[in-house]
Amino acid sequence: MEGDEELAERARKLFAGPINFLKSAPALQFLPDPAVPEIAFAGRSNVGKSSLLNALTNRNGLARTSNTPGRTQELNFFDVGKPLRLRLVDMPGYGFAEAPRDMVKRWRFLINDYLRGRAVLKRALVLIDSRHGLKPVDHEVMTMLDDAAVSYHLVLTKADKVKRTDLQAVERDTADQAAKHPAAHPTVFTTSSETGSGIAELRTAILEASE
Repeated sequence: MEGDEELAERARKLFAGPINFLKSAPALQFLPDPAVPEIAFAGRSNVGKSSLLNALTNRNGLARTSNTPGRTQELNFFDVGKPLRLRLVDMPGYGFAEAPRDMVKRWRFLINDYLRGRAVLKRALVLIDSRHGLKPVDHEVMTMLDDAAVSYHLVLTKADKVKRTDLQAVERDTADQAAKHPAAHPTVFTTSSETGSGIAELRTAILEASE
């Protein structure tokens, strides 16, 4: 469809343009002014959130990647476009069992308060590792998003690490689980930061959600 192609081309151009780190917010009082639409990224620690952000923005070092789960402990904001068009928000990874209990509690409160109180938040992307599928902690976050009335997409990451037949089973199960959550968008994205598969489609979805 011509409309879809036009949107995809605008998304490509947007993400090929200026994208810059704005700030980290360890608490709500440090959030930037709610000037433009925001798209938030959530996921279990080490799900590949930073790698996906780097792939989406065509930049190797925009978001720091680490093999150490729990590295992102604040809300990190990235400005997209000039003039400013939207912001990407990298949320702290969840489900890192070895993190100190008080730190986990602070992360949960920060994420929950942000989700419930941010009027410019247009969509959340909940990242799921294709090798493992949905875990109980993912359902907890999905329920948190349902309760906050924040619409979200489920995004499978690391698709290149899974055999095709296994990936298809994970895709079916993920779509079935999404259908049980009122705020979950029915479209599930399957991506690989290594091969670039699914990245263009996700860029288009981000732009569409922000408009």
